[in-house]
Amino acid sequence: MKPLYIIPARGGSKGIPRKNIKPLGGSPLICHSIRCAIETWAVYGGYIVVSTEDAEIADTARSCGIDVEYTRPASLATDTASSRDVMLDVMEWAEARGLDYDCVVLLQPTSPLRTAVDVSAAIDMYDPTLDMVVSVCEADDNPYYNLFEQDAEGNLHVCKGPGTYTRRQDAPPVMKYNGAVYVINPESLRRCGLGEFARRVAYVMPKSRSIDLDTPEDWVRAEQIFAKL
Repeated sequence: MKPLYIIPARGGSKGIPRKNIKPLGGSPLICHSIRCAIETWAVYGGYIVVSTEDAEIADTARSCGIDVEYTRPASLATDTASSRDVMLDVMEWAEARGLDYDCVVLLQPTSPLRTAVDVSAAIDMYDPTLDMVVSVCEADDNPYYNLFEQDAEGNLHVCKGPGTYTRRQDAPPVMKYNGAVYVINPESLRRCGLGEFARRVAYVMPKSRSIDLDTPEDWVRAEQIFAKL
């Protein structure tokens, strides 16, 4: 297996300004994902690409030990640019340079508690018959138990099932993407968006390492976790 690791890091983050180079646990945020990619690369080989349009982020990535040769087009550095389009552009760039790869591994910097063990385990689960292996954790809320929809009259009904579960432990378990690892079939990505994939397999991670940095409150929680580590 030869992965193409893509670490997306645009400069215009709004929830946490300049988050990709903001120090966390003694290192810029992006460096946690780069080190994870380097550790995994040491086992599987492949190629590591940081996708950014921002010169300061690119310099920070270089300080973490990798070359940054690719520059993300400005048109893909907006709030409306999709992850799929960002990955497809990197894939096109890689193929134009004759880089041969078997899968795309998306490592978002906003998941700093993901480890190389997580990435390796997800890669080991992947095979070309799948569209994607994706990291998940148990969801806090459950559509069989405490998630509701309104009907035409405005009455609430549980989203799934008969609504007779009285204990959350008895309801069917549900998972959510935690944003940490995506191992993607390149042909599937060319064909359709991630949400349209029919063959998705879950790599389950604990909630304790499933933090996804989106708000200042998330950042405070992450700092507390790193302080304990």
